[in-house]
Amino acid sequence: MGNKNIYERFLWFDRKVRADKYPNATRLAAKFEISLKTAQRDIEFMRERLEAPLRYDKTLKGYCYEDDTFSLPSIYISSEELTALLITRKMLQGISATYIGGDLSLLIEKITSILKKHVTEEELIDDAVSIQLIGYTIPSEDIFKAVLESCLKRKVLSFAYFSLSSDEKTVRKADPYHLFNYMGTWHLIGYCHLRQGLRDFNLSRITDARMLEEPFTIKRGFSLREYFDSAFGLFKAGDREEVTLLFTPEKAKWIKDQVWHREQKKEFLPDGSLELTFPVASFAEIAMEILRHGSGVEVIRPEGLRQLIKAEAKKILQRY
Repeated sequence: MGNKNIYERFLWFDRKVRADKYPNATRLAAKFEISLKTAQRDIEFMRERLEAPLRYDKTLKGYCYEDDTFSLPSIYISSEELTALLITRKMLQGISATYIGGDLSLLIEKITSILKKHVTEEELIDDAVSIQLIGYTIPSEDIFKAVLESCLKRKVLSFAYFSLSSDEKTVRKADPYHLFNYMGTWHLIGYCHLRQGLRDFNLSRITDARMLEEPFTIKRGFSLREYFDSAFGLFKAGDREEVTLLFTPEKAKWIKDQVWHREQKKEFLPDGSLELTFPVASFAEIAMEILRHGSGVEVIRPEGLRQLIKAEAKKILQRY
């Protein structure tokens, strides 16, 4: 697509034609520093997709309009907006390939039709952006729809939930505050009537979900932004505790530009190692992340997390 949005090239070409300047592919290519082939594709795109009545005048070596009443489509999409549409389309395609394709197919078609009016090479629509996730779980279409509808209508949700920690299924009622996708897996943040507190529910472990006619209001003092910013990763409930990790000089090269938490603090040591400090509300998820980096990281504090990783390292050694 070059450094400028293709639509800007259309606008320039259209203005030159209306001013009887008889622009051509060579002038278009020079103006926007694109190849002659790309400029020719732009002109053909205006003719075929935008139905511009362009006629080439061999004598003046340029284009004019056969019908002066023609006007370009009024929609304008900036490069940033076009990028956002490409990413949105790819994300929706990922969802529709699994469990809510029917409801989203029309929306995807609309986005695609807009993109086709702003991208000369159709293959760029699919080839320009890709989103890949691994290790995620997929809820059923019925569960997803029931949860989403309850969130949108602010109605209490009834469901059965399987807890991995207790290894049991319980019947729950919850005020569904927010549905979100974390690393490819859908979660529901809601106030659990059974536990009398805020909980995170994994949709893949929800069954028999149905929206009740009972309305609810979000508890006073709850802030979605504060909730997500409260601690590292998925686990938010509980008291926050600061964790400090020390990455080896080699591992620090890979970590130095990463954002683990908005409140994180970085300190580079003389030998090139990196100390990273941020808040957590649970050791469960951060422990998995620490183990993923193997010997390239050491827990400096708190001592409880340090001992947890040490014990897990011993178990791993025993397996080998």
